[in-house]
Amino acid sequence: MTIDDTLKQGVEAYKAGKIQMAQQLYAAALKIQPKHPDANHNMGVLAIEIGKVKESLPFFKTALEANATIAQFWLSYMDVLIRLNRKKEAKDVLDQARNKGIEGEDFRCLEHRFEGKQKDIFRTSSQEIPLNESQSLINLYHQGQFQEVLKKANQLQFVFPNSSILYNIIGAVCRNLEQLPQSINSFKKAIMINPDFDDAHNNMGLVLKESGDYKKSIESFQKAIKINPVYAEAYNNMGVALKSIGKLEEAIKSFEQAIKIKPDYLTAYNNMGLALHESGDCKKSIESYQKAIKVNPFYAEAYNSMGLALKDIGKLEEAIESFQSAVKIRLHYADAYNNMGNVLKDIGKLEESIKAYKNTTRIDPNYTEAYNNMGVALKARGDLKGAIESYETALRIDPDYTEVHRNLSTIKRYHERDQQFHKMRTMIAEQNINDHQRCNLFFGLGKACEDLGDYANSFFYLKQGNTLRKKLLGYKIDKDIRLFDDLKKAYASLKENNLQRIKASKLKPIFILGVPRSGTTLVEQVVSSHSKVTGAGELSYIGFFGGSIAMGASKASIKVLANFRNKYLLELKKRSEGQFFITDKLPQNFMYVGLIYSTFPDAKIIHVKRDPSATCWSNYKQYFPVNGSGYCYDLKDLVTYYGLYQDLMEFWQEECGDRIYNLDYDKLTLNQEEETKKLIEYLDLAWEEACLSPQDNKRSVNTASNLQIRKKVYQGSSQQWRKYESFLMGAFDDLKNI
Repeated sequence: MTIDDTLKQGVEAYKAGKIQMAQQLYAAALKIQPKHPDANHNMGVLAIEIGKVKESLPFFKTALEANATIAQFWLSYMDVLIRLNRKKEAKDVLDQARNKGIEGEDFRCLEHRFEGKQKDIFRTSSQEIPLNESQSLINLYHQGQFQEVLKKANQLQFVFPNSSILYNIIGAVCRNLEQLPQSINSFKKAIMINPDFDDAHNNMGLVLKESGDYKKSIESFQKAIKINPVYAEAYNNMGVALKSIGKLEEAIKSFEQAIKIKPDYLTAYNNMGLALHESGDCKKSIESYQKAIKVNPFYAEAYNSMGLALKDIGKLEEAIESFQSAVKIRLHYADAYNNMGNVLKDIGKLEESIKAYKNTTRIDPNYTEAYNNMGVALKARGDLKGAIESYETALRIDPDYTEVHRNLSTIKRYHERDQQFHKMRTMIAEQNINDHQRCNLFFGLGKACEDLGDYANSFFYLKQGNTLRKKLLGYKIDKDIRLFDDLKKAYASLKENNLQRIKASKLKPIFILGVPRSGTTLVEQVVSSHSKVTGAGELSYIGFFGGSIAMGASKASIKVLANFRNKYLLELKKRSEGQFFITDKLPQNFMYVGLIYSTFPDAKIIHVKRDPSATCWSNYKQYFPVNGSGYCYDLKDLVTYYGLYQDLMEFWQEECGDRIYNLDYDKLTLNQEEETKKLIEYLDLAWEEACLSPQDNKRSVNTASNLQIRKKVYQGSSQQWRKYESFLMGAFDDLKNI
């Protein structure tokens, strides 16, 4: 039997009232490891239990020397010193504890007592419960025995009806039992008895925050801080409340103050990192997480949070490593497994991604988000049956999960009696759903009605969904008009500092670009069917590393462009799977043709074009999870944006046309073999018959077109929009003039 097993049996014996057996078991543990902190502390508690107060002292002292981070060890030691009337020693021990950053309600009570402020906390000797009684309740509280705490606290209130500490403990218990009104009432009584009770104000702030009253919550934390200016926990809690209402700058200052008071405050470092991340400062966010990890290398939450920040700055491999560190520390960390699955999915490692999601649901069988994410990954792998099963599992757990309803709608065909279809119709009529949920349902119902041939209602739902999505994103076309103008103006500097003479790289990027929904996914599937080509999918590196240069926000120079080129190639190599030819098919890279042309003289640029009306309609009916496609959700904006795109591509054609291969999607579907052979020839690759069977390409596809590319190349998709032509009221007429 291990020492931990021995201790566990000792605790169980003590709880059962078998004092002698507990004593024997603790003694056995101490024989194995004389300085074991828990064994010494438990033996000390046992000594007090049998009336040997003085004999408990060396046990508590040894426990503290072995582990000085446990607040209860300090409290037990000080309690015995006070009982033995050795108050000066107790005061010295309290000072040592505070210097080590040990905090808590009982520490502040003791501090007030030693400073001669006992009357502020204990108005009369009979008003407040003794320290050993409060410790007993707190021990039960930390063990999760909330009902037992309430039972004993209610009994003690007959003797101490005006104990602020009792009301504070009862409030904390009610909060854990999610009895928020009772919790607030208890904290109010504690504060009424003792207006300077900083812990009660802090706890009141916590429960008010959880009840959604952030303004009063922040006021409570401020009161706690006014009473105790070095109350690190109150600063941290106030920061969380401020972050919740979007006051990120104030939240960050609050977290900074908490850390200033308590330099090893892990939770504050993590919370500050989250606030910095949300404010867009991922670099400082990561620094905050790293500081937390420096304080405690086993702080799993910081690794998980850092992984999310690394993901957002495009450092996907490092993000995965961070999530892996989190789950190594905490084996059952469901959130970290889910987050790791998302990044693995983004880089096309679908099998590993699905495994991570399965780990998440194994740990937490009700983790609906993981089932939803796994459905997306299974769909990208081409396993539609598995994807449907995963989505349906999520809906069995949470029938009102609207994002799953929308995702499921994209891969199933509906019939009139479909239960999910009727569930969506019922939900959309409810008043208690928010705009995000309503938006998901509108798009789901739009697809369902299309399957049923009810194009009038399909258009109605799609229009409602698009209008709502645009509102939620706060999109205005003016921003894109300025952006496209900036791109053209900045090209002169790129042209002047081009890298046309740079040494060729072994890696040969193939950029497949065009307005979204123009057929770029099919083209990548065709090209990556070649044995010499790796299809890397939609990579964000061009915009991430070079967007500011392309727009003129950062000054271009040969050194700057070379640095950008090296960063891109370094990331591309990670996705190459050992091949030299790698596709990057992010459609929006059409904005950066000038940057690509100037920095990658050996790259291939394939511009995919499709019927403008078909392209615009395909965008309009699609819900894009990312937030960068705001122009898609308004027919007028779509037509304007398409005009901006066409104008920019004409500009690139004039400046860089010698290296742009224009591929007509509709011609590809009509004359597949001829167009495919010309394309492969342009890429300087030997012909392979596999390029004529892109549907057999088993690579993962994480785009809206991942269902279509699993089929043989077919004709007629560019005419689907005409089913809705009568509802468009001439919205696409201007496309004829573009």
